[in-house]
Amino acid sequence: MTAATHSTLFPQVPDTADAVLDGLDPEQREVATALHGPVCVLAGAGTGKTRAITHRIAYGVRAGILQPSTVLAVTFTNRAAGEMRGRLRQLGAGGVQARTFHSAALRQLQYFWPKAVGGSLPRLVDRKIQLVADAAAACRIRLDRGELRDVTAEIEWSKVTQTIPADYAAAAAKAGRDAPRNPAEIAQLYGAYEDLKRDRAVIDFEDVLLLTVAILQDRHDIAEQVRSQYQHFVVDEYQDVSPLQQRLLDLWLGERDSLCVVGDASQTIYSFTGATPDHLLDFRTRHPGATVVKLVRDYRSSPQVVHLANGLLAQARGRAAEHRLELISQRSPGPEPVYAEYTDEPAEAEGAARRIRDLIASGVPAGEIAILFRTNSQSELYEQALADAGVPYQLRGAERFFDRPEVRKAGAALRAAARFGGNDSLLDDVIDLPSQVRAVLSGEGWTNQPPAGSGAVRERWESLAALVHLAHDFAAAKQGATLGDLVAELDERASAQHAPTVQGVTLASLHSAKGLEWDVVFLVAVAEGMMPITYAKTDEQIEEERRLLYVGVTRAREHLGVSWALSRSPGGRPNRRPSRFLDGLRPGSVMTAGRSSGGGGPGGIERGIGSSGGTVVRRSVRTPARCRVCGRTLTDAGEMKLMRCEDCPSDMDEGLYERLREWRAVQAQRSGQPAFCVFTDKTLMAIAETVPDDEGELARIPGVGVRKLNRFGTDVLAICAGQDVGGDEEGD
Repeated sequence: MTAATHSTLFPQVPDTADAVLDGLDPEQREVATALHGPVCVLAGAGTGKTRAITHRIAYGVRAGILQPSTVLAVTFTNRAAGEMRGRLRQLGAGGVQARTFHSAALRQLQYFWPKAVGGSLPRLVDRKIQLVADAAAACRIRLDRGELRDVTAEIEWSKVTQTIPADYAAAAAKAGRDAPRNPAEIAQLYGAYEDLKRDRAVIDFEDVLLLTVAILQDRHDIAEQVRSQYQHFVVDEYQDVSPLQQRLLDLWLGERDSLCVVGDASQTIYSFTGATPDHLLDFRTRHPGATVVKLVRDYRSSPQVVHLANGLLAQARGRAAEHRLELISQRSPGPEPVYAEYTDEPAEAEGAARRIRDLIASGVPAGEIAILFRTNSQSELYEQALADAGVPYQLRGAERFFDRPEVRKAGAALRAAARFGGNDSLLDDVIDLPSQVRAVLSGEGWTNQPPAGSGAVRERWESLAALVHLAHDFAAAKQGATLGDLVAELDERASAQHAPTVQGVTLASLHSAKGLEWDVVFLVAVAEGMMPITYAKTDEQIEEERRLLYVGVTRAREHLGVSWALSRSPGGRPNRRPSRFLDGLRPGSVMTAGRSSGGGGPGGIERGIGSSGGTVVRRSVRTPARCRVCGRTLTDAGEMKLMRCEDCPSDMDEGLYERLREWRAVQAQRSGQPAFCVFTDKTLMAIAETVPDDEGELARIPGVGVRKLNRFGTDVLAICAGQDVGGDEEGD
């Protein structure tokens, strides 16, 4: 092997199955070795979940427990599926299928369609928006481009939630959706859309799942054929599963329980598409015998970034908050997050651009820096500020501002008004430049008040509103400026942004930043009205906005900047305030809402919870774990189990510890599992130091969950009391 190939780009395949486990932390190792029965991995941001599940599959394959061709790993993006396949090949587990839900279903549909239905599978349409437009024409309903996108999104939501056209209005009301049109009209459009597809013999993206579900439900012989092929399933990003995807997964599984799911309810940010964390949160109820492993060691972010992330979730409410994970950074200390307040939005953009320019000058690669914002309409301000500072940038998950259809159309309307405004009745009674722009753009859909709800209509309005704001700022900066001057300014800006795309600072919305990470992250416009966004009204919507900010914070490895502006434009009234989510976290602020108790607790493993009625004893106030001998804050998971530093004096009962180890060896032999799966050495040491008298004291020891308490509690307490434990019973 040459030096060129012997590198991190071409890692060596592990020699043995055990070598696959090298380098995993204790919790990741628990995931990798938990190969039987249902397994639920609750994995916080940056905790190495992909590493854990790929090593789990590879370990099972290399140990001969799993056959590669019988494993199906599913995730949500082609990029994630490709990354998973690449890692599995590097671990010597090639041949495992790693696909998105849709690509796995499409393969099955193409294969079984001739047998189940006959003939060829109908053509799959890549984009359904033209079909929706044709359906609107058939219903004699006029939709502009923004409404077309929103109605299309409503149809997609209906299908993934398995809602038929006749039930749309009731289902949308129950889900609290802000429908872009009258619900009865959307139901009519949805029905016409389905009729058109049938007439034209085409199917859409959601039909791939729906038809696969229908075939597996109706044809038991086909369902059994699929189940004989795939016998072990792994699902990544399980918090984003829709009801339709869950239905397909259930049909793939049948009566079996060879399933491993991985997710984090605190990263649920796509509920508007039909995704729900309920399947993740209810996993132990649906699978009472499940092994549950929590990954909380954060390898991505510095302790300072992790502290802010934990603080955000500590104030969260609702069901997802009850299952939050408190991360423990494994990195060296870094700089504290920088909080910056600016007089107005342009000053905020310029401030971010200046700091980025300085970072690049100090040696930070531009590609390791990101600016994250709430809506795509905010990008233009930062595009301009970076361009003015001579900083290269790239947009992710959004069109360039001047490439957006509504902006191009608005530019054409302004250009026409500048040339022929004397003949335009809209401009008869307006004199100043901002009024002229508002009058022209009112014909393109701009209104004084933003539309209700979110989606394409709102984004389109935001783009037009940005042009109105730009006109105000331009008029204030250049006295006597005309509409023609503004058009020239817009053309100059558009021309500057049509330069070839270069590798540079990433500009992205918070939603499109999911799954990515950078050394430096700037979270901008973190102010009330934008974070949470104005149209987030219900408690559930507010909490999703909090989770969105949490996702943004956890994208940063080392440097994190959080900023907001007191007013929109220079000279404006400073009536904005920082986001409520920062209360009690940023310097000088006070907590305005009580922190919720409970939460996901420390990392670890629970095996086979006997019923959903069990209660986990948790600390009511989440304070840092401290050594009970010297008082030092503990961060190592092993030390946290002992509740003392490794080198602090131990008062452990050595005889009790040895009796517990002997008992554990018998239990491990009976269950056919490694000894640490019963209790780790650290947990046994903690028991031998504490010598609990009752179940309450035993349950408070880290590493003793409800399942282990129910399964082993009687034996452990008997051993602690000096009694002999019988060895004739079979382990359960």
